[in-house]
Amino acid sequence: MKAIFLSSEKKDIVFTERPKPMPKAGEALVKVAAAALNHRDQWIRVALYPGMTYDCILGSDACGTVEAVGSPQDEAWIGKEVVINPNQNWGDHPEYQSERYTILGMPSDGTLAEYVCVPVDRLHPKPAHLNHEEAAALPLAGLTAYRAVRRKGGVQKGHRVLVTGIGGGVAQFACQFALALGAEVYVTSGSDAKIEKMKSLGVAGGVNYKQEGWHKALLKMSGGFDVIIDSAGGDGFNLLLKTMKPAATLVFYGATLGSPSKPDMPRIFFGQYTIKGTTMGNDEEFKEMLQFVEQHGIHPIIDSVRPLAEGIAAFNDMRDGKIFGKVVLKP
Repeated sequence: MKAIFLSSEKKDIVFTERPKPMPKAGEALVKVAAAALNHRDQWIRVALYPGMTYDCILGSDACGTVEAVGSPQDEAWIGKEVVINPNQNWGDHPEYQSERYTILGMPSDGTLAEYVCVPVDRLHPKPAHLNHEEAAALPLAGLTAYRAVRRKGGVQKGHRVLVTGIGGGVAQFACQFALALGAEVYVTSGSDAKIEKMKSLGVAGGVNYKQEGWHKALLKMSGGFDVIIDSAGGDGFNLLLKTMKPAATLVFYGATLGSPSKPDMPRIFFGQYTIKGTTMGNDEEFKEMLQFVEQHGIHPIIDSVRPLAEGIAAFNDMRDGKIFGKVVLKP
């Protein structure tokens, strides 16, 4: 089968032939209809991800049809359209992942291929209102955003919410989920065009973080935020604190700009702020996220749908910030 493979020889991804997997007991063989890229895949590609291994197929997100199973008791899944929960071994505690936790697509073979084998308990029926491409775009980013918005952020109707870095898939889902909950949502981006696009989808306003005094402009237009969802960190963290209402919450799921050089600790305790870290989500939250998406008729934002054979070019476009929304690959 064709696949996008992380090669130890090349120290890079290659589009190549790989053996078609066969399901073991308790597993299902899924014929992939569509798979989506995540920034995680690019970080793995350039060896900037914890627990790096090579010689595996990348990809965490997919929608497809169950073609075979490894155990007779699971035969009811055969022929069903499914999405795959990319969590591997979250563990028993809902608040944090176990030490054995991994994500599909390194170290185990992932979804950027014609077929993938996963445990049957990772399968969920495809949301009926989504096509294959939309459903494939949902799992990893949707789960991360759902936990950040609901469990960690506690976003409610009437809250003013800021989502930073709106070019990313998690940020876009966070916006869509917060809007569905009745929040008033604002965004930041380094692109005015991306801000305008999100305003057309219901966002109340946004600022370009490249402009001087962007945090002051945000505070002026919003009056301050109840919840901030951030993935950048860096020295902009202290500026975000200046836009928060008393007793507000800041949730962060990444640190693309690293740690702040000098965190403004007095502002945090005088403001009675709550700072929460989060990543991915537990298995129950994955089911809740799918139900939430169906209940509110949410459609993922898709940048483009491309052949799997063009996957390396798609990786490069994601790396270079040339996309808005999820890139979906079709075998």
